[in-house]
Amino acid sequence: MTLIGVEGARSELGRSLLERKQMSADWVPAFVAVDRAAFLPDVVWPFDMDTGTTVAVDRRDEPDLWSSYANADVPIVTQWDDGAGGGRGSVPTSSASMPSVVFRMLSALGVEAGHRVLEIGTGTGWNSALLAHRLGVGNVVSIEIDPCVADAARDRLAAQQLLGPVLTRDGEDGDERGAPYDRIIATAGVRQIPRAWLRDAPGGVILAPWGTHFGNGDALVRLCVSEDGGSAEGRFLGPVEFMKVRGQRSSFAGHDVYVPGGVAGADRSSTAVTEEQLLGGDRFAAQRFVVGLMVRNCYQQVADRRGGVRPVWFYGLTDRSWACVMFEEGRAEAAVWQSGSRRLWDEVVAALAWWRAAGEPGYGRFGLTVGAHGQRAWLDRRADSWEV
Repeated sequence: MTLIGVEGARSELGRSLLERKQMSADWVPAFVAVDRAAFLPDVVWPFDMDTGTTVAVDRRDEPDLWSSYANADVPIVTQWDDGAGGGRGSVPTSSASMPSVVFRMLSALGVEAGHRVLEIGTGTGWNSALLAHRLGVGNVVSIEIDPCVADAARDRLAAQQLLGPVLTRDGEDGDERGAPYDRIIATAGVRQIPRAWLRDAPGGVILAPWGTHFGNGDALVRLCVSEDGGSAEGRFLGPVEFMKVRGQRSSFAGHDVYVPGGVAGADRSSTAVTEEQLLGGDRFAAQRFVVGLMVRNCYQQVADRRGGVRPVWFYGLTDRSWACVMFEEGRAEAAVWQSGSRRLWDEVVAALAWWRAAGEPGYGRFGLTVGAHGQRAWLDRRADSWEV
């Protein structure tokens, strides 16, 4: 377990990943040999962990700053709005994930010598390069839906002599011609595990960021596929957050479609549920994940706090039902408005009550089963399960 040959900030990053147990010892040789910086474009938008915003950095103007971000444990946006306009847009659509997330996922994938891996979402190509260094370029096939992103990744992989097959197509369709695979790893979030992935990895493992439409957060799930490829089952490993595959992006139509005239005509009540009980300490709090599992076809939007007031909105994705809870500092109860055929806030309260009664379980006690009849999430050994 040595970082010999790696200098400066990259060496510090490697040591940090090892000390925090984000990178296992068997991935150190790949980390040493494959430099993340070699897979980044000149203009990047790193996520600033202090301000919570992205900042544009051009290697040609600020080489030292660019290098410091390339060797930091931060996510880096590399494309906006599917490449429209070429510069910064409104929605990030391709990125280089945090190194800690990359190596956590690679460790969880559990590859062995001789394994064939299908990667969904080539992105910059760094993840594919790490796999190719360990398994050989002939054992790693990557799929990228965006032609420009795929072409750039091929060039970078070729420059590092790690170019294997990079297919330009929709990753949800898998790679039937190249199957079977021992492992499938997705570097884009999904809301439904595509059946094609089970078909392409019979008896293998699928590792993917999975979540609901409740929010942008995901949970990493490791699924063991049946020998016939007909079903898969496994547990969630913990929270992550990824850009979504194009075919499974949010269908939320926007606030004004639901509440064009304000809340005046909605049913009003109050609740003793506190902001902490609903949202937890951060966006990856377990109760957010659980409410998303149990309140189906619902999108949550947490507004910024202004003047001691924070509204949290809920929108039905199959109709125009909505709810809002308004938390205000100094008030024991929060105001609630609900409108439409679904009582969305009531559903949220019921989900929170179930979670508390179950002992406030974290991500690791939940699992996912995928089969011919869809997807079911479950707690512990399927004592409780529900369609998702």
